[in-house]
This record gives sequence, C-alpha cells and structure tokens, in this order.
Amino acid sequence: MNFRATILTLFPDMFPGPLGASLAGRALASGVWSLDAHDIRAYTTDRHRSVDDTPFGGGAGMVMRPDVVAAALAGADDGRPTFYLTPRGRVFTQADAEKLAAGPGVILLCGRYEGIDQRAIEASGAEEISVGDYVLSGGELPAMVVLDTIIRLLPGVMGAADSAVEESFSGGLLEYPHYTRPAEWNGRAVPQVLLSGNHAAIAAWRRQEAERITRERRPDLWAAYTAIASTAPGP
Repeated sequence: MNFRATILTLFPDMFPGPLGASLAGRALASGVWSLDAHDIRAYTTDRHRSVDDTPFGGGAGMVMRPDVVAAALAGADDGRPTFYLTPRGRVFTQADAEKLAAGPGVILLCGRYEGIDQRAIEASGAEEISVGDYVLSGGELPAMVVLDTIIRLLPGVMGAADSAVEESFSGGLLEYPHYTRPAEWNGRAVPQVLLSGNHAAIAAWRRQEAERITRERRPDLWAAYTAIASTAPGP
C-alpha cells in the first residue's frame, strides 16, 4: 500500500507544486505515494461559499469557520494522522518524518486568514505542528515542507539508502561538510584526510566536524546530544 497524503486547503491548485518535481515528483508518478488536495470551500453550505467570519472578541482579520473546517476534516478522516500547520504548533522534526514515513500517510490541514476556530481543531483531534518560528500567509508551504521530509524517506525514493543515515539531524547532529573535485579551487584545498583513503580517519574527521558545527551553530541541539550521550550506557 502506498503512502497517501491528503491536503485540506482553500488553494488546491497549489499542489503538487514543488512536490511534482525531482525525487518526490518521480515517486508520485511511479505510485510510491499519492496526493489528494481537497478544496475546503467545497464543504460550505451557503450560496456565497463562506469559509470565514469575524472573530469573537474583536480584532483584526477573519477566522475560518468551525462547521466548514470540521466537515472537510470529516470527509477526509480514515484513521491516518491529522495535522494542522500553524506557527504555534510543536516544531516538526526529522524524527517525526521518520515515524510518519513508516505509516500509511497523513492528512494536513492548511489554515488561512487569522487561523481556524479552535473548536474544529479540538474536535478533530488534529495535532498542531510548525515548520519554524516565523509566520507565512497560509499552511500550504509548510505542508509541502512536511511532505517533502517524509517522502524522501519512503523506500525507493532516494537512490542511496545511506543518504538518509548520515544527513543533518540523524543521530542528533548537523551534517559534516562535503567536498568534490577539483581538489583545489580558488586557493582552497580539500581537507587532506578526505584524500587519504583511510576510511577510519575519514569517519572520525566527519564525526568531529559534525560535532563542531552542531556545537557552534545549534547550541540547543548540542545540549540535547550531549545530554543523551552522558546517559548512554558504557561499552
């Protein structure tokens, strides 16, 4: 059974977008995964096809109606995990992508305007997730980011199985630097150890570089990594 992705959005024509190209696009065309983009506006019941209204308590902007959103969620619900893309959600991680890639698929709810009536989110049991500490115009681009992180992990999507093992966030570290030909470029040489043919030394250098970069650039990741390492059982 292939991986099924369902998107609930006011702009279904945005999909597949970038997901229709490169690795994800080839996997989509070959049936490794499937994509359905449902127009939330199709679940309205008035002649104006209204999906939003003014917020209770006042304030700027509009809020997506709970009855419309709930109807869209109910129409897609088949037991797959459901997520609402929102800046206030828990940050989506590589570990989440790995877990979901082993499952049957996801349902992703994309908000617009000021957001979605909280009652619809709570009633559906959707988990709120975020792709970072910034605000976008809607949930469609975050949905694409989430799907791309998952799809590339599906069996057969990436050419080399080891590619997913050594990349950033796998094992809690950022990835080490990469180099290719020419060995010297604009006065900058490739680190000599990478030309040595000594695989043990290369592996050690890559580990040291991954640790250095993580420590310098992401103190939060480094703290979590060292905390886990300090509690790990000895040899």
